[in-house]
Amino acid sequence: MKLYGEFLKEDWLKALGAWEEKIPASFVVHGEWEHDDNLKLWSELLKDESWLPKWNTVIGDYRETKIGFANVYGAPMATNIVHQFGAAGTDLFIQTGYCGGLTHDVKYGDILIVTEAGMQDGASQWYLPDQDVVKADEAMVNEAISYCEKKGYSYSIGRVISTSAMLLETVDMVNKWSDNGYTGVDMETATTLAVAKKLNKKAIGLLNLSDHLTQGDTIYSYTKNREELELETDDRIRDVALHLSTQSVNIVK
Repeated sequence: MKLYGEFLKEDWLKALGAWEEKIPASFVVHGEWEHDDNLKLWSELLKDESWLPKWNTVIGDYRETKIGFANVYGAPMATNIVHQFGAAGTDLFIQTGYCGGLTHDVKYGDILIVTEAGMQDGASQWYLPDQDVVKADEAMVNEAISYCEKKGYSYSIGRVISTSAMLLETVDMVNKWSDNGYTGVDMETATTLAVAKKLNKKAIGLLNLSDHLTQGDTIYSYTKNREELELETDDRIRDVALHLSTQSVNIVK
């Protein structure tokens, strides 16, 4: 008998109904509640040799590179994607999505390039039980910074803390995270980084500021300007993610 934690590469390929050539070199793991529009957009981007292995996932070719995209929400969904495809052969995972701002150093319209993530998400601890923080791949972080500077994209660099209960956030909680040096809070980045680390894969987080918590903003107090900036930043993050995906084999530590 063999259970999930004992599966080898060939077991995961069989579970996915795939062979090695169908597994993407890189995977964009996007954290967001609404999935339909994201899947439509990425299905168009990856329409060459497109494959839909799961309801929330599309895989296809982009500039001769096989790339995967999955829309997830929270740690368990992120785990399922990164674990299965990482074990099956994907080498790079790029966590995208949204975060709450914990410092005035980050502003709306910035791409937050994550250097490390605090593990309070409920899943990452199972993969790295002796850690409470997991680092992003340094070479990927440096390449993301270089590309943002080349393109003139506004960006910030910092640490995030990943949790699993956004609606329980309080002023005291947010202030404590800020005092501990965290730039943002999200739900998936620590998960993706930790699972990738466990599987000896590369991972990075590229996040969009959705609500500046230290300013008292919430996802229920959007302005037209915030919405427009968020959409523009989504486009830029997508561009950075595609750049990292297509150049990953040339990016070394």
